[in-house]
Amino acid sequence: MNQVDYLRISLIDRCNFRCQYCMPEGAELNYILKQQLLSDEEILTLIQEVFIPLGFTRFRLTGGEPLLRPSVVDLVSKIANLPQTQDLAMTTNGFLLAPIAQNLYDAGLRRINISLDSLEPDTFEQIIGNHGRGRWQQVWEGIQAAYCVGFDPLKLNVVVIPGVNDHEILNLAALTIDKQWHIRFIEFMPIGNEYLFSDRGWISSADLRYSIREHWGLTESQIYGNGPADVFQIPGAKGTLGFISQMSECFCDRCNRVRLSADGWLRPCLLNETGQIDLKTSLRAGISTAQLRQQVKQLLNIKAEINFKQRDSGSSGTYTRTMSQIGG
Repeated sequence: MNQVDYLRISLIDRCNFRCQYCMPEGAELNYILKQQLLSDEEILTLIQEVFIPLGFTRFRLTGGEPLLRPSVVDLVSKIANLPQTQDLAMTTNGFLLAPIAQNLYDAGLRRINISLDSLEPDTFEQIIGNHGRGRWQQVWEGIQAAYCVGFDPLKLNVVVIPGVNDHEILNLAALTIDKQWHIRFIEFMPIGNEYLFSDRGWISSADLRYSIREHWGLTESQIYGNGPADVFQIPGAKGTLGFISQMSECFCDRCNRVRLSADGWLRPCLLNETGQIDLKTSLRAGISTAQLRQQVKQLLNIKAEINFKQRDSGSSGTYTRTMSQIGG
């Protein structure tokens, strides 16, 4: 089991998109009230007094859509400037990114993942929930802004949905040839929209690699990331292709992360709801950070038993939170 030193922090459960794989169509979501969200001060307290003393040095800000949090640039600055922070990254849909990309970079953010599930505006609109025309272009402008500012690596996340965007695999892979962009193909999971998953199923990373290898060839890359992706390159390409295979090639044994939801629940496994700790309620009740640290330490000690392989012991196959509510 890898050392668990990577904390994903959801800043907000709201999102300005309603992606098919994240939120079921027509479902009513009860968003967290502002006063129930962890405050900036509470997030920083937990990082400094609970997680860093336990060896956490790498942090990723997620959502919902993290750029909807008004204080996001200031929070980035405060986390980035902690002496123990070795790595700070963000996952965003990119829609609000272009105007503040420079501010985020100046605040200390260096790595960013942007969701781009399609290069076709019509398909993109279908995936994100038909929020109106022009959204693809605004996301593309956010990607270009991040690239110009100097984010490196710049990663683009693609959730592959059969019959929706799987015909674009080669076009998306081609983005890595001329620019140092890193595409991450993610297998569709049964969280967020179990009905779509039941209808569509998922495509294995091995099948995606086969298609790309048949077209260009494919070699294992010497560039590795902090996450679970198996990384490859098209020969001669500047960027890389990563494959996150949580459905076909369970990587629980090398999982190095836990997730903190926007309302303060610490979740040891994305695909198993066992063992969660409500840190916010305890913190607001006056429980000392030393006690919270001990609770988290105990959870980390049993994390290997709370994973997707052991999901039958804690989850029935249905999930009480969508992907946006968990923090991805």
